[in-house]
Amino acid sequence: MDVMTHSSTFLLPGNDHSSSVTYALVVLNQRLPRFTPILWDHGSVSLVAFSFFANCLPPCMRERDKVFSFGFWRCVTAQVRVCADGGANRVFDEMPLLFPRDDALDVRHRYKPDIIKGDMDSIRTEVLDFYTNLGTKVVDESHDQDTTDLHKCVAYIRDFAPNLDKSNLCILVAGALGGRFDHEAGNINVLYRFSTTRIILLSDDCLIYLLPRTHCHEIHIQSSVEGPHCGLIPIGMTSVSTTTTGLQWDLTNTEMRFGDLVSTSNLVQGEKITVQSSSDLLWTISIKKV
Repeated sequence: MDVMTHSSTFLLPGNDHSSSVTYALVVLNQRLPRFTPILWDHGSVSLVAFSFFANCLPPCMRERDKVFSFGFWRCVTAQVRVCADGGANRVFDEMPLLFPRDDALDVRHRYKPDIIKGDMDSIRTEVLDFYTNLGTKVVDESHDQDTTDLHKCVAYIRDFAPNLDKSNLCILVAGALGGRFDHEAGNINVLYRFSTTRIILLSDDCLIYLLPRTHCHEIHIQSSVEGPHCGLIPIGMTSVSTTTTGLQWDLTNTEMRFGDLVSTSNLVQGEKITVQSSSDLLWTISIKKV
């Protein structure tokens, strides 16, 4: 069975260009984590497309991002920060609070979403007008009431970079946790709907992502910013057998299901955790207050 590796280096300042992982950022409508500016800096997608592709980009992205022409092809390095309509309110209101010494208007110009996408029932008029005047593309999908805002944003990012190796794509989702539980459940469901895409739900307190049963998993712990509390949770089906290493309470061919044992309030013991399971599992780990 192939091994899938995971690491929360996106929580660390600086953009590691040597990494094979390509990040995109989605902002939803719950409180922004204090480290959102770090996530913002990581949110770039590099892709190769036909030369006319640049004409499909929002004007602000054509002007800002580097486009190199090679005959009939262009290599585009594009920043992809997609806000759900409620997430745009959060960016507008809360990003200046993370930079109390800076002018609020300057912060709002620096941290401007590339796309606002959703059913447009949450965004305030002054927020929509502000970002529209800065060149942000707005995609109104109010006709689609069968998918969540996160589902719409993830689908957009996957379509935005059709030539990108999706195995290297990781979508960071800020403001995904907290608030109404049905919204949280809907966001977790998106992890399962796009199980072949790495999607990480983030709050100030923890992160959550899916460990597909199709792989063995190696989780490399960034102990300066995450842990020690963690959990492995089966949702929707019983995990007949789960085996781990690196936890204080390791599992050995252990069955887990709701109504019986699930691994919550566990603790990481080292720098690497391994997980192999007969079913998909959610991995969650606490984020330190640093």
